[in-house]
Amino acid sequence: MKLNKLMLATVIAFSAVSVAQAAPNQGGGTVTFDGDIIDAPCSVAPESVEQTVPMGQISSKVLANEGKSSSEAFNITLKDCNFSTQRSVKIAFTGLPADGNSELLGLAGTARGAGIQLVHGTNEKIAIDGTQISVNNLNAGDNILRFAAYLQGSSATDPVEPGDFTSVVNFTLTYP
Repeated sequence: MKLNKLMLATVIAFSAVSVAQAAPNQGGGTVTFDGDIIDAPCSVAPESVEQTVPMGQISSKVLANEGKSSSEAFNITLKDCNFSTQRSVKIAFTGLPADGNSELLGLAGTARGAGIQLVHGTNEKIAIDGTQISVNNLNAGDNILRFAAYLQGSSATDPVEPGDFTSVVNFTLTYP
């Protein structure tokens, strides 16, 4: 009788281990958190740190003779602003200029003869050479800095060659 109980206990133990080992993997993964701690009166929202602005498919005919596409908006959101005195920020954009036109952001890819123009406010052009522009009257709490970009033919005489493109511009914030 003792042998039967011992045998039964052994069979049950092995069965439990086998069932636990045979359970299928039903999903899993990894979560990575990254960021920076900065010494500034405002935090930069995660969606503003690395953005992609879709420009669409633009006809080369629209860009001929320094023509330009419709503009596409993008924002830089400042969060949890806590100002002790000055309620402003200076922002500078830097990037590689377009061939033949240093005012436009250059394109990487197979497209040629065009570049990207950054603007703010009432379509005021933004230099991509690190020149700072001031944004004043920021509020405590959250603030949205509004910008836009459009594709422009870089020359009145050179042709615009169709193809794919990407372009990267960096921004830096300075609080006076």
